[in-house]
Amino acid sequence: MPGNGTDAPRALRREFTMWSSFAFAFAFISPIVAMYGIYGLSLSTAGPGFWWTFVAVGCGQLLVALAFAELVSRWPLEGSVYQWSRRLYNDAVGWMAGWVYMWALVIIMATVAYAGAGFVAQAAGLDSPTAVQQSLIAAGVLLLGSFANLRGRGLLKALMMASIAAEIVGSIGLGVYLLLFHRHQDFSVLFHGADLTSGWSMSYLVGPFLAALAFTGWSLLGFESAGAIAEEVKDPRRSVPKAMIFSILFIAFVIAFASLSVTLAVPDFDAITSGEVGDPVYYVLESALGPAAVRPVLLMFVIGFLASFLALQASASRVIWSFARDNALPASRHLARLTVSQAQPVVAILVTAVVGMFVYLVSATDIYSVLVTFTAGGYYLAFLFPLVGSVIARLTGRWTPGPWNLGRFGTPVAVLAALWAGFEFTNIVWPRTVSEHWYLNWAFFVAMGALVVAGLFVLRSRRGRMTLSDDDGPAEQAEQDDPDPERQPV
Repeated sequence: MPGNGTDAPRALRREFTMWSSFAFAFAFISPIVAMYGIYGLSLSTAGPGFWWTFVAVGCGQLLVALAFAELVSRWPLEGSVYQWSRRLYNDAVGWMAGWVYMWALVIIMATVAYAGAGFVAQAAGLDSPTAVQQSLIAAGVLLLGSFANLRGRGLLKALMMASIAAEIVGSIGLGVYLLLFHRHQDFSVLFHGADLTSGWSMSYLVGPFLAALAFTGWSLLGFESAGAIAEEVKDPRRSVPKAMIFSILFIAFVIAFASLSVTLAVPDFDAITSGEVGDPVYYVLESALGPAAVRPVLLMFVIGFLASFLALQASASRVIWSFARDNALPASRHLARLTVSQAQPVVAILVTAVVGMFVYLVSATDIYSVLVTFTAGGYYLAFLFPLVGSVIARLTGRWTPGPWNLGRFGTPVAVLAALWAGFEFTNIVWPRTVSEHWYLNWAFFVAMGALVVAGLFVLRSRRGRMTLSDDDGPAEQAEQDDPDPERQPV
């Protein structure tokens, strides 16, 4: 039950290590979710040459991870983007950055469960679920995941480790098997567009390839989630930066390798480009393994999607809790409440579940399409707040590095990270003609406009009431876990 009165804990518990925070970020991105979520869309848009977008986005996101690693070492606080931005700018700008980040997390959480519901249905023998059936299954995933998150960090850590095992078998193991025994294409196919008859051209690079780059930009988000739980990690000033960097390096490699193996194992690209095959990944696996062997593989996909949902919900609830601790949201007293037994933000977790249910209610409408389109652009916009703020702080002499830092390389890395995030944000939100309805082509701006208007009303109601958390989180935890904040890393 939620704590109340004097017995209610006021601080989260530090029960995560560097490796469990790495597992958290790994599960958040989930190579299975990341690759299979965009593979068919990218392949149909840009052909097998889209594979190089994994390399480009991986390098760009590594720059962002390095910049964020310095920020979390300076401010190891729950809520990450929200807390960093408040300190780099002011209360209003930081609040809006966190507001955008919070909604992007909650909507992505719901859509990951919805996508995972399709694999649950296939694993259960329902190959073509209706929209209503998929929404009902997604609601079940949401309720199951919410229960797991409410149970505490021990169960969460166990599920994260199970996710890594499933990912290694499902991505690396299957990838090696496909490359060794079912490779139908030559490596030269990676330099062709959708028509497979000609090489790259300038029109291809600024058209289909850029569109695929936008899709891949969505798939490699989430490494910063290790920072969203910073106050639950032991020695966070040193552990969380390493977890962020390790997670993006390892995940980018796994996704690129799995995508390469699937692309080279495609028996017939014409079957995909003609529309005869709806799911290229399932087509490759069924061709290589046979229909009977595909279903056990689908169970690994289900584990990957469920673990990703758990990490997303945990991150979103921590951002909400971080807001509420600062009295920055309506009903903050309730949203900041922690359970007595596990010190879990129970009300914040339940709020994410309610919002997720709303997303499923509109899953068959244009509102759902607008919400989903918003998420990737909203995520990069939220990233830009602390990235640009970090650059300004460095150039104006207001930056003080934490124990983990890049030294003299910190400023150029921060500048490059901000430029990359700005480029990818522009590429994602650039209006492309995907529908006859203008509001779907301009979906990001429609959703962002509504979100900003709503946010301004909420912010106005909280002005003058907000507090600011200590830069180390709860003082008693900071002293216990990091008695010498100025000590430099080995």
